[in-house]
Formats: sequence, structure tokens, C-alpha cells
Amino acid sequence: MLLNNFLVQESAVLREALRLIEANNYGLIFTTDSIGTVVGLATDGDIRRKLLEGVSLDEPISICANTEFLWLPPHTPREVILKKLDHRIRVIPILDSNHKLIDIVNRDHLPLKAEEPVYARARSPARISFGGGGSDLTYYFASEGGAVINTAISIYSHAALRLRSDRKIIIDSRDLDETLTADSLELALQQKGNFGLIQALLKAIEPDFGFELYLHSDFPTRSGLGGSAVVSATVLGCFNQFRQDQWDLHELAEIAYQAERFYLGIAGGWQDQYATIFGGFNFMEFNMDENIVHPLRIHSDTLLELEESLVLCDTGLSHDSGDIHLDQQQQMQNESARKQVEENVRLTYRMRNQLLRGKLLEFGQSLDKAWKLKRQFSQKISSMKLDSIYESALQHGAVGGKLLGAGGGGFFIFYVQPFRKHELMINLDKAGFKIKPFRFEAHGMSSWTARESKFNSENKAA
Repeated sequence: MLLNNFLVQESAVLREALRLIEANNYGLIFTTDSIGTVVGLATDGDIRRKLLEGVSLDEPISICANTEFLWLPPHTPREVILKKLDHRIRVIPILDSNHKLIDIVNRDHLPLKAEEPVYARARSPARISFGGGGSDLTYYFASEGGAVINTAISIYSHAALRLRSDRKIIIDSRDLDETLTADSLELALQQKGNFGLIQALLKAIEPDFGFELYLHSDFPTRSGLGGSAVVSATVLGCFNQFRQDQWDLHELAEIAYQAERFYLGIAGGWQDQYATIFGGFNFMEFNMDENIVHPLRIHSDTLLELEESLVLCDTGLSHDSGDIHLDQQQQMQNESARKQVEENVRLTYRMRNQLLRGKLLEFGQSLDKAWKLKRQFSQKISSMKLDSIYESALQHGAVGGKLLGAGGGGFFIFYVQPFRKHELMINLDKAGFKIKPFRFEAHGMSSWTARESKFNSENKAA
């Protein structure tokens, strides 16, 4: 559309205006002042009426122009434009802040908005593992089938990602209280420091663009809540939003595992990646052919009662899951250790059935058995301090419980009967341990995009 065919100076004669109306084929013309500001609108009907009144074609178009015409600014919502066009309006000029013509819309010409810059966000939940830990390690289920039971909870890791027009990379982590800045991906991967997990993910993803990545979590590092897998999931979720062929849930879990186990070199199992990405309450089976995630259809009353019967307690002790897994791997060479893991797997199947049948007291007692089995896998899993915390919890109402994650520190989860819950919480509080509220989370990693102009005031200012 040639906008010049719609503009004529208000001093131009009617003959010139009619020539332009014939050229634009819209039946109208916009009059402008000496600096190009649109000041009026004249239709071929307006001109014809003046000619019938005896006006000469050499008179100025300004005598026909209507200065009280409908116009709209550039960012008028499409809904408003559609309603105007649907209500006896044929043509609407779009004028900028200086009243210069920038477009004309009608029923046949209403262009779609150009794509605007977007940013990606992701959120992924932490997990509680109830049983089967150790059997999700490849060196175990390579010969024996592994099985675990876990649930996602309402404690999350969060990420936001925006693309840059250059190759620069900025990664800001509130968890680490550090920022990594590099002029290219190659230089970002070469930097030494605490960003090893993110660098391992970038090595797997190989992004071909510059970006800014912002990260923070609702839980401390080395908490036993599957934290590294949770952070990995949020990062992958953000980058996945900028892929045309997006990774599916299994692929996301596999990339997270690849980055942490192969590129970062941290030993560990498979369940954390699946738990955070799939979400919900799941029973997982592991073997060399494939890993299967079975969502558990637990009655809502049972889930609510279980949720109220669990107490999540931060011991304040951090742990190194990689070292514990390596020690456990060495211990697994002993036949007795493998038999303990086998018993833990059998117990996990019973725990699954207890949940499905709503036998929560038996489930709580099974938690106690699972913990007593698990702490035999490696001398690094528990300690005198941790054993003391657990025994004190049992004395104050807990039926059972276990240390989450690989062990050595982090969070305890306790199952307690309803009328002794206060007693347990008071005891933990007096001992100086922080109780972390949570709910079961039915959804796994979620990612989405949002327009910069709609939600980011900094971008508007720019």
C-alpha cells in the first residue's frame, strides 16, 4: 500500500485530490499541513457534493475536508479495530504521536502484528523419595531391576532466559550468589568456578546464540531434594522454548542425566531427573532396556491424609551426593550390600501397594524399614548426629522416616500420626531444626514464553 496516494496538502486543488483518490481506489484522501501532519479527511462523496454546489475544481481540498474524523494510534488492540470496522466504519487511518500517517486499515487490510521479542521462563519441582534409593544406579540395575517411589513437591527451582543480539552470555545465580559473564559460549565453558552444572548443560545443549539466564531456588544446595536435577530441568525447559522441534519429557531427563553424570562427572542415579520433569506421584522401574515412569492413581483422600502426616525437616547439614554414590558403588561389590538393595526394591513394591490401598500406617512403618536398610549401604549415608535426630523423632511421635537424597545431610522426611504431629514439630523446633511446609505437586517441569513488551518494563523503556 502506497501511503503517498492517500496524502494531499490541504492547499492542493480538488483536481489533484480526485487524481489521488482515483489512484488509491479507496474513495478518500487525507489532508496534511505544511509539515505532513494529517489534519482532515475528504471522501469522493464530499468532493462531489461541493462540485454540485458549483465549486470549481481549482478550489483547495480543505473546503471539503472533515477535521473531526476517526483515527487510531499504532498499538490499538485488534479487538477495538475489529469492532470499529464492524460498526459502519470502512477505513481507519493509523496515526503516530505526531499525527503522521503510518498505516490504513479496513476489512481487507488488517495486518497481523510482527513477532515481538520474547523471554522464556521455567519452574521445576523438588522431589521426596520414599523408597528404592540406590536401585536407580546403572551399576545396580545393569544386572538387577531397580524400582523407586517418589513424589514431586511444591518447592521449586526457577529460571528466566532471554536471547541477546550478540554472542555474549550472562548467567546470574541467586543460589550461588555469583554471576558468570563471557563474550561467547566457548569462553563461558572455559571459566573456572562454581557454575559447573550450568556449563555441563551448555556443553550438551550447544546454543548458537547469546543469552541472559537468571536462576534461583526455594531450597538450599545439597539438600537431598534432587536439587541439581531440578536446576537442570529449569535450564533445559527455558532453552526448549526456543526450539522448533522441542525435546519430550524423556529426552529432557536424558539430557539432564548426560550433563550431570558424563560432563560434570558427578555419580548418581536416574530418578531425580524423571521426578522433577514428570512431576506427580510415581513408581519408577529401571533396567538396561528402558526406564518406565508409572503415575500412581492414589485416592485423593489418601493423598491429603499422607500430605498432612508428613513433616519435612532441614537438618542444616549439607552433603556431597557424588562422594556417597561413589562409596556406595564400591560397597556394591559386596554380595551383602547388593542383597540389601534387593530387599529395598522388594519393600518399594510393598510401599506402592500400601499407598494404592490407603494403608498409610503400614506405609509409615515401611519408611522406617527403608531407612534402616539404606543406611547400611554406605558408612557415609548416616552419622551419629543424624541417627540422634532420627531416634529423637521416633520418641516424639514419628512412626518412620528417612533421610532424603544420597544421605550425609539435607532433609529428613517423617511420617507421624495425626495427634502426635504437634509433639514432633515442637521437638524438632526446640532442637533448632527448620520445618519446611510443602504440598504434593501434580505437575512436573513447566516452561513458557512471554512477550518482552507486555511483561518487562525495562524493555518498554528501551
